[in-house]
Amino acid sequence: MTANPVRNVVSVLEDRYGNKLSTGSSNARDAYVVGVDKLLSAGSGIDQAFREAIAADEDFALAHIALARSLQVLGRGGEARDPLERALALASATTVREQSHIAIFAKILGGQGAEAVSMITEHIKDWPRDAMVLAPATGVFGLIGFSGRAGREVEQLALLEPLATHYGEDWWFRTVLAFAEIELQKLDSGFTNIETALRGFPRNAHAAHIKAHLFYEKGQREEGLGYLDQWNAAYPREGQLHCHISWHLALWSLETGRRDQAWKIYREALHPGGSWGPQINVLTDCASFLARAEIAGEPRSPELWREISQYAARWFPNSGIIFADMHSALAFAMAGDADALARIIESPKGPAADILVPIARGFDGLARGDWTRVVDELKPVLQAHERVGGSRAQRDLLEYSVTCALLRSGRADEARRLIASRRPRNAASGLPLAGI
Repeated sequence: MTANPVRNVVSVLEDRYGNKLSTGSSNARDAYVVGVDKLLSAGSGIDQAFREAIAADEDFALAHIALARSLQVLGRGGEARDPLERALALASATTVREQSHIAIFAKILGGQGAEAVSMITEHIKDWPRDAMVLAPATGVFGLIGFSGRAGREVEQLALLEPLATHYGEDWWFRTVLAFAEIELQKLDSGFTNIETALRGFPRNAHAAHIKAHLFYEKGQREEGLGYLDQWNAAYPREGQLHCHISWHLALWSLETGRRDQAWKIYREALHPGGSWGPQINVLTDCASFLARAEIAGEPRSPELWREISQYAARWFPNSGIIFADMHSALAFAMAGDADALARIIESPKGPAADILVPIARGFDGLARGDWTRVVDELKPVLQAHERVGGSRAQRDLLEYSVTCALLRSGRADEARRLIASRRPRNAASGLPLAGI
């Protein structure tokens, strides 16, 4: 960047984490802090808060880049160009930290995730409490989560643990730390951290969601359903996680015998047009629910599969994000869209393209009732499926698909051994699989 003089602002205003901000407007600072908290907690009105910060100080560079990032997170990345360009134009007149902050988000918004992770790692050495910069590298949908690398769950926790002393009991940090721990089956420390997070900010949707994962990993379906249903009652439908929280509610309803309730949630809060959600959540949650409903014994709904297949073709036909693409492949297979499925199999993209092909072929077998093909294609992938990203709860789609195929091909003992060895807590609480 060109080294222009820092903007003529007395840097006395700080964000909630003590980072100095290049704005002289307390109204801009306050709106920015609200926006950051909304983004970090998956609240509603995220972009509006950053727009208010910009209205209070049009030259506040971090508000522009935060708006660009929030639009990307909300599935409106096409609108992010103008605020990104404005932030870049203003960057040279900000502090060194803010210049690095903006440069990192420029990489993220430009689809250069690997470069962004390296930059984040360097950035937090000097500014460990720049939570906005750290956040994209956290979570199962983050830059590390979608890196396609083996060992990315361990990598995630290794990034966060050394930063604990810098954040103390901060509700956001304890939220992301808890999720990293829960995904690695460190359930006791995960429980402690998620409870700390919820005490600090009870209406933090990410924390409520992660507590749901704790219930899931413990096999506590009734307890999880009761907790999340109560929490979700006051969560706005326009909230970023409303769709995905509804997925958890629909699955638990299905698995506890409340099947009419599960389908009601699907119709009202999951399927395209039923409720708002970032496109990746709509695709993955809908395709996953429909498949898991079939695995649990529900009849196939060709109309619903066609709907989500058309949605996949619009938003993620072959994106290079394997977590999205494997669900697109599932939707294409179940809807009978052989051409769309073939395009994924013949030209897989992204850092985990090598395992996308057998997953897509396995889902084709699932759609056709070719149980041998399901087992042959998907079972070898189970050892490495953390590479597809997403949570363990979401990747249970693969575990259950193999188990279902074994059951339906008359290999019940093998099915029970497989799921008991790979997901023992789930097996102990009773599997949502027809015939087991």
